[in-house]
Amino acid sequence: MATELTPHGLREIADGFRERHRPGEVRALMVAGSGIRLDLPGWQAGEEIALADVFPFQLHGLIGHRQTMTLWRRGTQTILAMNGRLHLYQGYSPAEVVAPVRLAGLLGAGLMLATNASGALDPAIPPGSLVVVSDHLNLQGANPLVGDWGRSFGPPFPDMSEAYDPGLRRLAVEAAAEAGFAVREGVYAAVLGPSFETPAEVRMLGRMGGAVVGMSTVPEVIAARQMGMKVLVLSLATNPGAGLIDRPLSHEEVLEAGAAAAQRLRVLLGLLVQRLFDA
Repeated sequence: MATELTPHGLREIADGFRERHRPGEVRALMVAGSGIRLDLPGWQAGEEIALADVFPFQLHGLIGHRQTMTLWRRGTQTILAMNGRLHLYQGYSPAEVVAPVRLAGLLGAGLMLATNASGALDPAIPPGSLVVVSDHLNLQGANPLVGDWGRSFGPPFPDMSEAYDPGLRRLAVEAAAEAGFAVREGVYAAVLGPSFETPAEVRMLGRMGGAVVGMSTVPEVIAARQMGMKVLVLSLATNPGAGLIDRPLSHEEVLEAGAAAAQRLRVLLGLLVQRLFDA
């Protein structure tokens, strides 16, 4: 393992990972949001690897996120799955937050399929709804391409006009219809956190075009797109935004709603994996 996280060090980490774990053909990276567990029909869950054994920076615990990645295998193919994610609000740098994405890209992944938990900015989005993210608002005050990182893994000014692949979004909508439930498309507003938004902020974000709000995902999307990866993000609206209901919000509520809607999300992810990799 490299002794520090630099562009060169990350390439050394990827080389070491490839030598130790023999991932073969890495098809995709999957990222699980708060309280969401991944299950890939037709693929065999292989090694579950501690992030502390991969990356040279201190990790911070968070309920609902395991600090591990799993190699899901099928023959010579592998899907790298993050069992949780890293967040800016935990104190990680942007480079640390997206280190798993860049690792997957260096290993050959051409697709990132991510899930997250979010708050609804629209009263018409009830808890448990699935939103296919069509675009984002980056209000986190950070970007993973700043400095040497932006010059090391692709164009320094990557185009973001179709950050969320239109073909993959259509596929997600069709797969949900096949599974018998509706999804909607919408804009994900990314804020730093970790405090929940105020009612005034919820109103502002809704007027800016946001459908859901969360504290993750956008740095990963930016890093993935710079490396040429296609991106699909499914957002699980676990709670209404502040001011849309007459009670306080809590992280426990987010986890409970995630668990309640987990089966529909697993079904949708299973259909997507089949359509993407069984053709």
